[in-house]
Amino acid sequence: MLKSRRRLRSRIFISFVIFGLALTSLFAVATIYMRARLEDQLINNTLQKQVDRFVEFKRKNPSPDAPFFFPLVKMYIASRQHFPNVPFEWQPYVKTGVYDITERDAGGKLVPYKLAVFRSQNYWAFLRYDISSQREGEQQLLMALIVAVLLFGALSVVIGLWMSRRVMHPVTELAGRLRASRRAGTLQKLAPHFADDEVGELAGALDEYAERLTSMVRRDHEFNADVSHELRTPLAVIASTTELMLAAPEMSEKLRERLKRIERASRQAAEIIDALLLLSRAERQGPADGESTDVAKAVADVLELQRPQLRNKPVSVSLQVEAALVVNAPASVVSVALSNLVGNAFKYTQQGDVLVRVQEGRVLVEDSGPGIKPEDAEHLFERGVRGEGVKGGGAGLGLAIVRRLCDLYGWRVRLAPRPEGGAVAILEFDAALRPAVAAGA
Repeated sequence: MLKSRRRLRSRIFISFVIFGLALTSLFAVATIYMRARLEDQLINNTLQKQVDRFVEFKRKNPSPDAPFFFPLVKMYIASRQHFPNVPFEWQPYVKTGVYDITERDAGGKLVPYKLAVFRSQNYWAFLRYDISSQREGEQQLLMALIVAVLLFGALSVVIGLWMSRRVMHPVTELAGRLRASRRAGTLQKLAPHFADDEVGELAGALDEYAERLTSMVRRDHEFNADVSHELRTPLAVIASTTELMLAAPEMSEKLRERLKRIERASRQAAEIIDALLLLSRAERQGPADGESTDVAKAVADVLELQRPQLRNKPVSVSLQVEAALVVNAPASVVSVALSNLVGNAFKYTQQGDVLVRVQEGRVLVEDSGPGIKPEDAEHLFERGVRGEGVKGGGAGLGLAIVRRLCDLYGWRVRLAPRPEGGAVAILEFDAALRPAVAAGA
C-alpha cells in the first residue's frame, strides 16, 4: 500500500489553507449572489408598485393631460408667510439638514422617510424620499446573512471534522496498532506501516524503544534466573548438610539448637528469594496442586525465626489464634510478608510485649514500641523510609516489600497507633480464602 510522503506539518498547513480559501470563497460568492438578488428584487418591487399606482391613477384620471408624480419623492417650497401650510409633521425640522422621519400611510402603517431641508432667509425647501423599500431590503439582506452564517458554520463543522480525521488518521492508526500489540502480547514493527513523516519517525522511535525495553526485560529475566539458581544451590547444600548433622545422635542439645536456627534461616532465605523473584517479574504465583498456607503455622515459624532479635530485651511474645485462617498463596510469600511485620515489631520494641493475633481474614501484629503518628503511617511503606527511634542498620525496604506483595496478591496492609501505646500492623487477606476448619481441629 503506497503511503503519502508529505509531512504531517505540511498536510495540516495545506488543509487549513484550502479550508480557509474554500470557506472565504463560498462566503464571498454567496454574499455577491444575495446582494444582486436582493437589489434586483428591490428594484422589481419598486417598479411594480409604481406601475400599479400609475394604473390606479389613470383609472381615476383618464385624461391624457393629467400629470402623474413619482410617489417616492415629494418636494415642497414654502415662504415665511406660507410656512404654516407646510405639513405638520415637517414643521419641527426648520434647520438645514437631512432627517429620518416616520409617517403613517393611508392604512395606518408607519413608513420610514428621509427628509432633506434647505433654509434661506425667505423660504424653506423640503424634499421627502421614501426609504421603506430600502429598509425592507436591508432586513432581507440581514436575514439572508444570518442564514448564510449558520449554513457556513454547519458546513465548516462538517468539513473541519472530515479534515481533522483525515489529517490525524496516521496518529489514530498508530495508537490502534499499539493497543493491538499490547492485547496480543507480541512485539510488532510499526514503522513499515507509515509514511516517512513525523508519525513515521515516531513509529520508528517506538520500535527502537520497544526493542531496547524487550532486550532489557530479557536480560532481567535471565539475571533473575541465574541469581535464583546460584543462590538456591548453596542454600540447598546448607539445608542438606544441616539435616544430616541433626540426624547425628551424639550431638549436644546446644549445638542441635544452633543447627535448627541455621535450618530455619536457610528456609527463610529460600522464601525471600522466591518472593523477590515474584516481585521482580511482577508475577502472581498461585498455589500448585491445591497448595495453601496455614497462616497460624506460618506466624509461629516466623516468631521462632525472628526471636533472636529480642536477645537481651525484656520483651514478651505471644500468639493468639482467634480463628483458623488458610490462604490460597505460596507459603514463601505469606512468610516474607509476616516476617517483615514481625521483624519491625521486634526491632522497635525495646521492652514490653509483642502480640500477634490471627483473626478471620487478617493478622494483627501489636507492639509496645514508640508508636507512630497517624499522618506518618502511609509514608512508612515507601522505599527508604524508616521509623523514628529504630536502632541498628536497615535500608527501610521491609514494609515497601510487604506493600508490593500485597499489591500483587490483592491484599491490604496498614499501620496504625495502638490505643494503649505502641503500634499495630494489620495484614488483611483477600476474600478468596480457602475454607478453614475450626481452630484446633
